[in-house]
Amino acid sequence: MFNPYSEKIYDYLGGIEDIKKAKVRTVIPAGTSFQEDCARILRAIRIAARLGFSFPKETAYYVRTLACSVARLDKARILMEMNYMLAYGSAEASLRLLWRFGLLEHLLPFQAAYFSSTRFKRKDKGTNMLLVLFSKLDNFLAPNRPCHNSLWISLLAFHEALARKPCDPLIVATFALAFYLGGDMSLAVDIGKSINRQHDTGFRELLEPKVWTDKHLAGEVQSFAALMKQALTEMTDEYHVANAMAKIPQAPSSDLVFIPLQAYLKVLKFIECVQYGKKERGHEPKRDGMINYHNLSNGTHAEIRNLFTLVVFDTLYPTDTEDENDCSS
Repeated sequence: MFNPYSEKIYDYLGGIEDIKKAKVRTVIPAGTSFQEDCARILRAIRIAARLGFSFPKETAYYVRTLACSVARLDKARILMEMNYMLAYGSAEASLRLLWRFGLLEHLLPFQAAYFSSTRFKRKDKGTNMLLVLFSKLDNFLAPNRPCHNSLWISLLAFHEALARKPCDPLIVATFALAFYLGGDMSLAVDIGKSINRQHDTGFRELLEPKVWTDKHLAGEVQSFAALMKQALTEMTDEYHVANAMAKIPQAPSSDLVFIPLQAYLKVLKFIECVQYGKKERGHEPKRDGMINYHNLSNGTHAEIRNLFTLVVFDTLYPTDTEDENDCSS
């Protein structure tokens, strides 16, 4: 507690010492605290991810042991906590901690199945395309500059589609451009085919590049959009969520869906503009390169489309790859 008049801090629980040690610890014994309110488990993950803190052994043990209890929370509460994790600049760290402590399979089972299928260990310090996507998103966000939930939901569905069916990077880039342009496929294809940059070859989701005619490229982009729509629909369907859980070794049975209908419909509209090649009426792509964070947090279409495409391009064509190419040339 802080006394603003005397400018003194009163610490009766060792909080200052915990901060110095970069530890997240419960006020009362962790087992009791998490059983009283299992939402504290998600808050502990969120705080640790945002600050780069770790857990003492006792806290870590009960986060892992009581992980399944979060499925009992109200869906609106889960959405709120997940949004705090993924929309405020610490999404990559949050996903790592959720996976490490066995929470991801309860909350985002499709993404947990991806980690499991790629043999990504619980304490793995390596990376994969899903984590890179969200690290690129983190670069644009902060606790005072969040995004709307439709953006991170779009990225989850986008990656799930790629994980199911790897694609030529040109197809992925052209899809992102069509997403940005509100469904203007002709312009997206023209810009996409003019790209002359080396993609990140370390992702299993990206195939070797091919030469495409305009017609075939547009068709492949629309097919990818259809696959992304299927992934989104299954992520919000209890039957398919339960099936995803079955793919994870030793995972408990769950059919938890917390993504709300309103967010689903918003992302669906983005995807269908690309799938059907029909430009969104009245849509004008952003051209100034600046992010309006007020509009982004409110889910304005132009802002969501713009940042989605920036994140995808930063993932496909990382700066360090460009620098290496510049040096070699």
